[in-house]
Order: sequence, then structure tokens, then C-alpha cells
Amino acid sequence: MTMKKTILTLLLAATAAVQAPAGGLLDGLTYYLRFGYSIGGTAPMGMPATIRSMDKFTLSPNFNLGLGVYRDLNRHWGLTTGLYLENKGMKVDATVKNYHMAIVRGGQSLEGNFTGGVKMDVEQWMLTLPLMATYSFSNNVSVYLGPYLSYVRSHKFTGYAYGGYIRVGDPTGAKVEIGTDEGSRGSYDFSDDMRSWQFGMLAGVNWTFYKRWGVFADLSWGFTDIFDSDFETIDMSLYPVYGTIGISYRIK
Repeated sequence: MTMKKTILTLLLAATAAVQAPAGGLLDGLTYYLRFGYSIGGTAPMGMPATIRSMDKFTLSPNFNLGLGVYRDLNRHWGLTTGLYLENKGMKVDATVKNYHMAIVRGGQSLEGNFTGGVKMDVEQWMLTLPLMATYSFSNNVSVYLGPYLSYVRSHKFTGYAYGGYIRVGDPTGAKVEIGTDEGSRGSYDFSDDMRSWQFGMLAGVNWTFYKRWGVFADLSWGFTDIFDSDFETIDMSLYPVYGTIGISYRIK
């Protein structure tokens, strides 16, 4: 299924929710659309000694489109679920020292400890299913917290190492200089080593400011490494942590 088809599916689901008759399991449910923009990154928990500095961080078009479903349990408490289409990406330029890498330079594969500059381009498109407890302070303000499960439909982790050297095999191995231009730098592509399922927690707040319209802000914190468990080229776990702000519209 393409991204256009996924977006169309969400819109059709929203239309069906509006037209669905009340009664049975669907009785008392509230449906809403949400559209947001996410800022964050995929990073280790705590800055390891091998990463000396983050020199440049470029925002990516991390959009979030979702259909939410809410059910009251009592005056204050309720449950929220739904289906969100999310993009979590980043572009980073970092300076590293003795950073374990596997690169290709001039058709030659090199693996070992790299010192120099590293550019990373990460992108993940995913479908996310949250299940959150919701507490309403009033008819207009609510907070929510709970786990989420994401299916990553497409992913990319590419980049290159430049302006330094790599010690092949181990920190005392043969030293190979890595240049800065396209022919002398070392590229990498770990896209095929990324996992398809992710798990984490989502927390946030929603404020209805005018009739059916609202604004929201939430934070998603991934608990699973973005790479498969048997991937060892990058010797640290990387987790997606993103904050999202956006607008919501109650459709039923």
C-alpha cells in the first residue's frame, strides 16, 4: 500500500465514522482527526563518549495524520485509541572518535573504528496504534498517557563518513584516510537492518479552543532500538524520541 493509499484509507475511515449509526459497541464514541508536525530525533539514551559533538541538525518534514477514537468511562476518565500515519526523520552532522562503522569507499568495504565527521539521514514512515488513558479536567482540556505500537512501512538509514580516518578491524588496526569529496569519503546504508515493529509510550495534552477545533501537543518515546536485534555494526541502541504539535477536529 502506498502512502497516498494509506492517507485515503484514513480519510475513508473518518467518513465512515461520521456516517456510522449509533448503538452497540460504537455507541458513545467520539471521533476526531488530527494533523501535526513532529520535531525530534533518533538517538542513544545519553551521549556516548564516541560522539564528540552534534555539529548540525536539519529539520525534516515529519508530518502526522491521524484518526482518533475516544470513549468516556466516567466523568473524568476515558480511553483513546486510533490510527496515526507518522513520519519520523532527521538529518545530522556529527563529529565522532573511535566510532564503530562499516563503510564503502571506492568499491572497497571497510569496517572498524572511525574518527572524523559523520552525516546521517534517517527516515521512517509508520502506522501507529496508541492505547491511552485520558483524564479530562473539563470539557475543553484533557491529558493522555499510554503505550503505542508502530508498524514501520518504509525506513532509511544512510549517510557517509568524511574528513578523518578509520582503523580497520580494531582501534590499533591499519589506518585508512577518509577524504571529504564524493570519491574519497565512505558511504553506508543500513536501511535493510532496521526493524519493522516499534513499541513505546505516548503522552500529551489536548485543548478544545473553539467548538470542534482543538490544539494538541504530545511526546512519543520509543522503547525499542530502530535496528534489528542482530545488527551489531553500530554498537549502541538508537531510540526515536519526538514531540508533536498540531490541530485536531472532532468529527462526531
